[in-house]
Amino acid sequence: MKPRLSKNIDEVCYPFIYETSLKCDYEIHTDAMCRQLGGILDQIPEGLSELRDELEELQPMIYHLNGSIRGKCALSEDDLNWLLERYRAHRDAVADCLSGFVLPRGAAPVPQLNAISSASKVAIRLMVRLHESEGLEIPDVLHRFCNVLCNYFFTLTLVINQHRGLKEVPFESESYRVRSKKKEGGSK
Repeated sequence: MKPRLSKNIDEVCYPFIYETSLKCDYEIHTDAMCRQLGGILDQIPEGLSELRDELEELQPMIYHLNGSIRGKCALSEDDLNWLLERYRAHRDAVADCLSGFVLPRGAAPVPQLNAISSASKVAIRLMVRLHESEGLEIPDVLHRFCNVLCNYFFTLTLVINQHRGLKEVPFESESYRVRSKKKEGGSK
């Protein structure tokens, strides 16, 4: 029997849950991002209350991200510019930690911030798939917002680690490192 919505509202978690469109997957994913941010709020270290205030302002924007494909786009260029401004301020504050890749480390809420940063990438990929496989026009501001969101949440991990005095551990990928011919046994 094909799964379908129950007539009993108590047995329905989401009206579009049985839809085959990726819109439902996108909405469930961005809903999870918003819920994750709600959990992060109470884990912001003392001394960073302005960061908590900032995240409280951001949380509704993630729910706007959630409904902006099925419904009317509820994120604006002003929202994007606000996020860009906050991201750049944090990036500048931790510029000495941003020499390249770092290993993701740190106590809560750093792992949760890393997870929501990665989740932002998944939201972008879902938008790409919605456009490519279902022909949906995705408002430009949505994927731009998610790209900045990814960078923003990662940068917050650096802000919190710096606040706690944790030194970031640089990472250099062996997969992308340019090897010298001498190292590979070649001639000079």
